Amino acid sequence: MVLNESFYIEVNILSGGSCMSSASQRAELQSQIWKIANEVRGSVDGWDFKQYVLGTLFYRFISENFSNYMEGGDDNINYAGLDDTIITKEIKEDAVKTKGYFIYPSQLFCRIAENANTNENLNTDLRTIFDEIENSASGYPSEHDIKGLFADFDTTSNRLGNTVKDKNSRLAAVIKGVAGLDFGNFQDNQIDLFGDAYEFLISNYAANAGKSGGEFFTPQCVSKLIAKLATYGQTFINKVYDPAAGSGSLLLQVKKQFGEHLIEDGFFGQEINHTTYNLARMNMFLHNVNYDKFNIALGNTLTEPYFRDEKPFDAIVSNPPYSINWIGSDDPTLINDERFAPAGVLAPKSKADFAFILHSLNYLSGRGRAAIVCFPGILYRGGAEQKIRKYLVDNNFVETVIALAPNLFYGTSIAVDVMVLSKNKTDTNIQFINASDEEFYKKETNNNILTDDHIKNIMQLFANKEDKEYISKSVDKDKIAEENYNLSVSSYVEAKDTREVIDINVLNAEIKETVKNIDRLRAEIDKIIAEIEG
Repeated sequence: MVLNESFYIEVNILSGGSCMSSASQRAELQSQIWKIANEVRGSVDGWDFKQYVLGTLFYRFISENFSNYMEGGDDNINYAGLDDTIITKEIKEDAVKTKGYFIYPSQLFCRIAENANTNENLNTDLRTIFDEIENSASGYPSEHDIKGLFADFDTTSNRLGNTVKDKNSRLAAVIKGVAGLDFGNFQDNQIDLFGDAYEFLISNYAANAGKSGGEFFTPQCVSKLIAKLATYGQTFINKVYDPAAGSGSLLLQVKKQFGEHLIEDGFFGQEINHTTYNLARMNMFLHNVNYDKFNIALGNTLTEPYFRDEKPFDAIVSNPPYSINWIGSDDPTLINDERFAPAGVLAPKSKADFAFILHSLNYLSGRGRAAIVCFPGILYRGGAEQKIRKYLVDNNFVETVIALAPNLFYGTSIAVDVMVLSKNKTDTNIQFINASDEEFYKKETNNNILTDDHIKNIMQLFANKEDKEYISKSVDKDKIAEENYNLSVSSYVEAKDTREVIDINVLNAEIKETVKNIDRLRAEIDKIIAEIEG
């Protein structure tokens, strides 16, 4: 099996003697994984412990993936049962060139799981295996994509316990738990379950970890909308880019939403947080993207941008961090940077939002689109942000601004916006869509969500560019200039009056009846008083 094959295929599998759909198996699998994660972590914070469950899941995946590759569909070969000594230098080199890494039979997840409970050296054995898997790529094209994948899987951490015995016990519990999960036969196109399980864990950890976890994860429903916006109308895309990649979920949504079409050169992204950078690379592998089809870089996108030689990109998707600090004007060279120079001003040092937007615009191709989540304040504030909006509007780069519902994101209840940028507009209008009302979201226990129907409705509005009362309106850029380049949706789309409609005639009748009753009561009271005073 080749890693970059499409695998999102719904199939039925047998479970417990009955036929279970992929959706049903996926739901059961997710429940089991979350149960393992909660039972095993003990007193360890969920967001801190995520690496052990996610890392173990990844270890199992690449082991089964590699075994499947080495067996080549031959039922007579059981790679896990072979002796390491039969592996020649040529066999190893050939495998690394194709898969990007190498795992000896003795290093496979299933071999380690067999004796995990009794292995007194489990933590050090795992560390050695992880190091050797990473080192197997040294000197090969895959080195960048493999190096440091297991860096956050610290088998010696005191989070696992104070003694070696305690550490091994907790590691063994995680390994046994993951080993007991039924993913079906690898060769039967069930490997999508690994990726789904991984996304499920990330989202649940993020949701339960508050801001510390949520800052790394864009909810799948929002990711789906952004991916559809960025790829709308395109039958092929040269490559996809996310300048604030996080866990890689936005890039992978493009793969899912654009699966029927061609993405020629793969997926690119940059992430500043080392832990999340590793999550993103693992996520790529787990979603069946081979090392030669993705490139995730570690570093500060705004001051140390990668992929200048790879641009332009036909699709850019991003949920940059909300209004973070950046060096801005403290670095006088940045005003001459090709990304920021055309606007004539830098984003404020305390609010980097427009720095990410200008960076994305610079990386965008003449035929593509960028869909970027925005903090609402950047759409109407004055100063440098107003000047940047003027540059974007005057040069006709803004296609659509969409106001989304509140409480869609983990860790914040703010109603965010999505800005869609394009360099190939055929008119000078900017479309504004109000998708914040209840008809555009579903209330859930912790967060609101966008259903597939909600996303479909938003995409129809985006595609048709038709004005719809209280919902959408296209405005010429000259009108926006008159409004001081305000790009807030509420400035152009009239809000629906949801107040109760009062019939004045009915109200007057009720008032008359009330006055009549008051007069009657007063007369009765006066009568009673007169009798008392008698």
